[in-house]
Amino acid sequence: MRGTKLYSGHVPLNGVQKAALAMGSALFGVMSPQRADLVAALGETTGESALERNREKMLVTKEGRSIMNHRPRIREETLMELKVLPETTFGGSYWKFMSKRGFSPDERPPVRFVDDEELAYVATRYREVHDFWHVIFDCPTTILGELALKTLEYQQTGLPMCALSVAGGQFRLNHADRRILFAHYLPWALRTGSRCKHLLSIEYEKYFDKDLEECRKEWSVETCPKKRDLLAPALP
Repeated sequence: MRGTKLYSGHVPLNGVQKAALAMGSALFGVMSPQRADLVAALGETTGESALERNREKMLVTKEGRSIMNHRPRIREETLMELKVLPETTFGGSYWKFMSKRGFSPDERPPVRFVDDEELAYVATRYREVHDFWHVIFDCPTTILGELALKTLEYQQTGLPMCALSVAGGQFRLNHADRRILFAHYLPWALRTGSRCKHLLSIEYEKYFDKDLEECRKEWSVETCPKKRDLLAPALP
């Protein structure tokens, strides 16, 4: 019901308000991806149909249903519990990735503008497992790497924000990196995004102590091409 708060932090908006927020977020957020609040608002105000489709996909799998029933959250305490795991495990690799960069799961902005409590959780889950995907696909946190991962996310989730981020973010690359994006990273992202398991339906918490390479095999993951390999001169 419009005007009624459906969950903690929910900000109900009418159609005009939501459209205005979407346009403003698209204008400023796509060109300033460091503004996580604007990027988040863009995703929430344009992604309801895509969130519904992802919820449907989750509910047809055992792991997806478990996620929707138990609604696990990825917090700072989750990260700290993983530091004792070997670096070869999924959980240990995630801890190394986050600690090396000074990232915290608690830094993600909360969902506010999704007008459905279940879909708000799907959006929250998407936001919180984003860094898992960096680890799983061995995707760097450079602008080039983020655009590659956003392309893969669009292929997987259909969220318009992902495509808009790539469309605007490409102009922050230099000419050489833009060529690499279109010649190598986008084809990789579209290919592996269509082949791998539905990423939001994976109950990642069950795999923290599993070997990362085995997880990649189980989920049909092809890791991201290395920029240094693409730039290396061809051998005679």
